[in-house]
Amino acid sequence: MPWRVPGRMPHRGTEPLPATRQASLMSAAPKPDDFFNTKQIRRLISLMEKHDLAEVDLKNADQRVRIKRGGEVVVGPSAAAPRAAAPAPAAAAPPAVDSKMVVITSPMVGTFYRASGPDSAAFIKVGDRIGPEKTVCIIEAMKVFNEIPAGVSGQVVAVLVENGHPVEFGQPLIKVDPEK
Repeated sequence: MPWRVPGRMPHRGTEPLPATRQASLMSAAPKPDDFFNTKQIRRLISLMEKHDLAEVDLKNADQRVRIKRGGEVVVGPSAAAPRAAAPAPAAAAPPAVDSKMVVITSPMVGTFYRASGPDSAAFIKVGDRIGPEKTVCIIEAMKVFNEIPAGVSGQVVAVLVENGHPVEFGQPLIKVDPEK
């Protein structure tokens, strides 16, 4: 009779498993090259919900997973990684109140800055004419300063966020009149 340690399950022996049982255990285990398996993705989603994250984008070797809340889940081979400081273009969406106005929205969660530094002039002010490539603000996210282009031509009608305030993904930042 094998001896037992209190509170532990008895040892079942060291005999090998039958070949059919070994095969079923091996097929159920994630492959070493399959880093983003279903279990990992479910864990990422629960962490996103717990920490109120809008988007997660991870890369491991040649695999990449991008999860957006209320959006898509993309798992596949990694494309060439974009530059870390390259900003996503600001999405221009029409507001509900004035149909001719265009609203520049935040492409990410972060901190909104109207200028490149505390002693620098603001990128734009009300009444300025801007082009699609004009930098309208900076959004700091995880110590990376992302310059946000206007994405539209027109005259700045309003800046909707105070300097140094946090912004959410999709939050309206600036109103532009494209007809002026």
